[in-house]
Amino acid sequence: QVQLVESGGGLVQAGESLRLSCVASGSGVSFRSMAWYRQAPGRQRELVAIITSSESTKYADSVKGRFTIDRDNAKNTVYLQMNSLKPEDTAVYYCYVSSQARAYWGQGTQVTVNS
Repeated sequence: QVQLVESGGGLVQAGESLRLSCVASGSGVSFRSMAWYRQAPGRQRELVAIITSSESTKYADSVKGRFTIDRDNAKNTVYLQMNSLKPEDTAVYYCYVSSQARAYWGQGTQVTVNS
């Protein structure tokens, strides 16, 4: 059984930074893609950034140049460094991890950016 534990969300002012972390627990599981999604009130969940097992990355246009995704395979952890945060980045951020068998979601962590 794989569990995802997210941390690092919070309340910040516009222009500040946050770093989200997501630890995937599960023995004998090899993780493929790891990603962060977000969902703002009244909006659909959207992909923020994704990193493959070969460490290829892709970002939503709205966060390019401000957010960086990376992973530590030894720790089964994916990170999202968020710089120059804007009020429109306010959302619940969800960790997503895929293995050969299925995909897993974290419980979500709230990020609130005040103007």
